[in-house]
Order: sequence, then C-alpha cells, then structure tokens
Amino acid sequence: MSNSHPMRPYTAIGEIDHVHILSEHVGALINGEEYSDVTFIVDKMRFPAHRVILAARCQYFRALLYGGMRESRPEAEITLQDTSPEAFAMLMKYMYTGRASLREEREEVLLDFLSLAHKYGFPELEDSTSEYLCTILKIQNVCMIYDAASLYSLSKLCSTCCMFMDRNAQDVLSSDGFLTISKAALLDIVRRDSFAAPEKDIFQSLMRWCRQNPKENHSEIMASVRLPLMSLTELLNVVRPSTLLTPDAILDAIKVRSESRDMDLNYRGMLIPEENIATMKFGAQVVKGELKSALLDGDTQNYDLDHGFSRHPIEDDCRSGLEVKLGQPSIINHIRLLLWDRDSRSYSYYIEVSMDELDWIRVIDHAQYYCRSWQKLYFPARVCRYVRIVGTHNTVNKVFHLVAFECMFTHKTFTLEQGLIVPAENVATIAECASVIEGVSRSRNALLNGDTRNYDWDSGYTCHQLGSGAIVVQLAQPYMIGSIRPESEAARWIR
Repeated sequence: MSNSHPMRPYTAIGEIDHVHILSEHVGALINGEEYSDVTFIVDKMRFPAHRVILAARCQYFRALLYGGMRESRPEAEITLQDTSPEAFAMLMKYMYTGRASLREEREEVLLDFLSLAHKYGFPELEDSTSEYLCTILKIQNVCMIYDAASLYSLSKLCSTCCMFMDRNAQDVLSSDGFLTISKAALLDIVRRDSFAAPEKDIFQSLMRWCRQNPKENHSEIMASVRLPLMSLTELLNVVRPSTLLTPDAILDAIKVRSESRDMDLNYRGMLIPEENIATMKFGAQVVKGELKSALLDGDTQNYDLDHGFSRHPIEDDCRSGLEVKLGQPSIINHIRLLLWDRDSRSYSYYIEVSMDELDWIRVIDHAQYYCRSWQKLYFPARVCRYVRIVGTHNTVNKVFHLVAFECMFTHKTFTLEQGLIVPAENVATIAECASVIEGVSRSRNALLNGDTRNYDWDSGYTCHQLGSGAIVVQLAQPYMIGSIRPESEAARWIR
C-alpha cells in the first residue's frame, strides 16, 4: 500500500513541489499589519503591504519603493489616485497569491483592475482580464469596455467589441453607454463600414452625443455621417433643423446622391467574417431562377441529372440569371460556387452585385473561360444586398446549372491580377477540381494525384503519341499563373 498522501500532487522522484503551501503562507500576509512596512491609501482606504513582496512581483513597485523613479519615496504611506479600493484590493491579492476572482465584480471595477494591470506591467493579467471581458459583453457595457480596450491597445478585446457592436448597431446607438464614450472611440466605431445601422439613426445618436459633450469639436463628429445615404426627406426634416451641418454640406449630399451610381455610394454593411451568409439562418433567399430551393440548402453531395440544383436558361442577351437576396446589406469579398459536374461539361458565367437590383457591378467575369465543379472566387470587398449569377455558356446544352452558392467576407489573403486569382500553391490537383481531359493513362487523373513515387512502365503516368495528340489539363477556373510559361498569363487550358 502506498504511503503517499492522497491530496499531495505527484512530483518526480527527488523533486519537492510545495508551491501551494508557499502561496497560502504569502497570501496570509495580505492586508495584515504584522511585518508590513508600507501602507497604500486608496480613496481613504488603507492597504498595509510588504515592500519586498511587491518589489519582487512588479518592476513598477520595485522602482517606486527602492529607488529608480523620480517619485520614489521612503515614507511608509503612499496615496494612489485614479483607481478604486475594490480594484486595488484585487491587485494586491493577485500580487500575493497569483489569483484573482472576476465573476462577481462590477464592470467598472473590472475596468479599473484592467487599468492597474496595464499601468503596473502585468501582461498576463491584462490578457486574462481581457479574455474574461470578451465573455460578458452586452449592450449596456460594450461601449465602456471598448473605450478601455482602445486606450490600452488591446487588439483582441477591441476586435471582439467591434464585432459585437456591428451585430447590434442600432441597440448600441440608443444605449446610455454610447453617450459617455470618448471621442476617439466614437469615431473609430461610426467610421467602420461594418457599423451597419440606418444613417438617420447614426446621425441622431451622434447629435445626442454632441449635446452630452458640448466641449468637443462637433464638426469632426458630424463629418463621419454619410449624408448621401440619407433620403431627401431625412436631410431636410432631420439634418437641417439640427444646425449641426451647414446648408452647403446638405446640398452637396443631395448632389452626390442624385449624380452617383447607386453602387458608388459609401454604403455600410453587416460584417460576419469567415461564415457563409447565403443561408436561411441569415435570411438569404433565392429570388430569381428555377428550382430555387436547392441552391441554399447546403447539400453539396446529393445531386444528379434530375434534382439537387437550381438553373436558368442561357439566352443570347444574358437577361436570365440566378439571383440571391441576402438578409441585409453585407460586406463580402469571397464567393464559392458548385457548378453541376456529374459529367465532363463546362460552363461560363459572370457574377454581379447590387444594393437595389437596378445598379449592378460585375465582380467576377468568367464569361470567356470554361469552368467546372467548385469555383473559389475572390474580389475587393463590397457592400451588397443582391448577388446575380448569370450563365453564358454550357458545353452540352443551353441551360446553366448551379448546385450550391456561398458568399462571405474572409480575412484570408489573396492576390488578384486583371481580376483573376494569382494562386500561391498548386491548383492542378484533384482537390482543386482540376482534371485531365486529353491523354492516355491506366488510371483517371494519375497525372494530378500527387503520387510521384509509385509508377512503372504499366501505370502511374499519362502519355500521348508523339506527333499527334496532347496531354491537356483543365483547371476548375481561370487563374493568373507564371510557373508554367516564362511570363504570367491568364491560363484556362494547360497544353
């Protein structure tokens, strides 16, 4: 039978680990007058402490208590400003024990605690507190937390706050916290394309903020309003009576609105990174095309000649098409399509986006290329509400068949040249839906399976008769490539 204590942590033979005992003994000294040699006063509350422990734990206190800082002082009492007793008590506990309890504290105390972690140089504590704040975001506190996160340059917390505010923009605008946010943080928020609330609501909330903060430069605040996105009625009946913008600014907005193409206006849109928003979950629907229900159902496996796809007739004037309406105006830069690929046919197509179904911008133009199977498409980010896919050619008949449609915003880096992707890795692979359409081989696509070791005179290669024929690889879509020919060239067929 073992003689070891059941609660004693396992340690390697010859090693003793009693860190928990050390932590308990040092922690017992917190706020104790015994052995203390310095007292901190925070808002009239006294915190007796031990110089050597604080100096060992924190460079700031080492300089403060033992020299090296201009304000270094030998006296036994030190008054601290700009923090709360609750937050300082939490910091003392952390310095003595390495532990801190965040769950039961108010947001204001947590932000004071975060401020102390930043000021006194505890990066691990700062990160842990930031991670916890990410989990408790709500309409009432997100502005206050973002203000602190931007002040201390906490990028992850800033990003999480922004995503929360983007998804709840109108509620954030009407919250009390929005009125107390700093000017710098306010401008950061409302200048984002992804802060997608009606411009009238943004204007009215900024107007309330200006009245709450009369000493700030209101013209700079109002310059962040995108006036051309407001209707004539809103400009005349909401903006003009406020007197916060000049008549010339209102007239300029009316002129831009009347003379610009709709898609050239600086729209705001929802930003949901790395998630397909062309789904019923996000309110998307197919508004034009035949067999609409199949396009957004997420099924990319079960389709054949009779079902599992949407379609439209291919007409000479290209007036037909498949059209998807997103749940709300959204920022997208990435589209994935699955063209019907149960045989060797290829398609040509282009894709356009719009905000109003009247003014369309072409973001992808593959009308002059043969494409098949999965299409992975990238383009400069745009705000849109409608996406139209127009088939221009089918090598078998006069119908365009589309199995699946996805669109999203991605942070993945991509390079475009003349509107075509410049691939950073091999795209002549089975995984990338390339195929060998001419050539002789005992096994299909032996040329593209990536096996460069297992081949002999009988298998594992593709060939053609010298003097006639060729080996032809069809890529899934057009790419701008430069590793086959001496100079970059748009390639669809590799011969």
